[in-house]
Amino acid sequence: MTATQPAGETADPPRWTRYIALGDSFTEGLWDPDPEDATRCRGWADILAARLSLRRTTAGLPPLEYANLAIRGRLLRPILADQVPAALELRPDLVSLIGGGNDILRPAVDLDAMAGSLETAVERLRGAGVDVLLGTGVDTRDSPIVRRTRGRVGVYNAHLWSIARRHGAHVLDLWGMRSLRDWRMWADDRIHLTTDGHDRVAQAALVALGLVPDDVAWDDPLTPLPRVPRLQQAQKDAEWLRTHVYPWATRRLQGRSSGDLRVPKRPEPRPVD
Repeated sequence: MTATQPAGETADPPRWTRYIALGDSFTEGLWDPDPEDATRCRGWADILAARLSLRRTTAGLPPLEYANLAIRGRLLRPILADQVPAALELRPDLVSLIGGGNDILRPAVDLDAMAGSLETAVERLRGAGVDVLLGTGVDTRDSPIVRRTRGRVGVYNAHLWSIARRHGAHVLDLWGMRSLRDWRMWADDRIHLTTDGHDRVAQAALVALGLVPDDVAWDDPLTPLPRVPRLQQAQKDAEWLRTHVYPWATRRLQGRSSGDLRVPKRPEPRPVD
């Protein structure tokens, strides 16, 4: 499908030369094997970097340099304390900073304090001349358990939009994506995206950065599936609780994280083919 140029967007090649992605599992990418390396997972940030690089090389510019410092399971505080300074040392001109989802899933969280810490980091990045891409939380109203956090996500999102306005940051509006309300966009754990989900989020990121998407239908809903019988849905929910929620809750009680002992998958900026 040929993309058209929505009002306010530009077809010029991306000006950024070095992009650093920060965050947790959402940005690290899970359950989506990299087509070039089956031992490694990719995510929306990897796809975004590839799309930005392709547009640059097509225009005769050098490829984009890209690093991904995101690590699964990370709370917002270590993302800001560890990844932001590391990113600044790499001298990027574009940083995506998306985190806080793991905090919001915990029993108690201070959303105002989180927003204050995030704003300090954004101010630091912007002061260094870096363009910043933030990301809202996803609307959880269709999830049988996670929807209990919907109010928290909404408040945090309001903070994000205000921070972006005050400091001239871009916002990846995940809450507003209609396509993400389809469970076919989500992996079996209902927390991480499938390949198609990552592709669509990457398109949303292009739009958030003021660029033309590759496909104008990037957020069109999928053709609806027949309604799942109530008993079958209950069985699926029970399997999800047993396979994914119970291990996650066990790790929380033991003070462990899925990201313990892990290191960034792409710690140094390298040109994107």
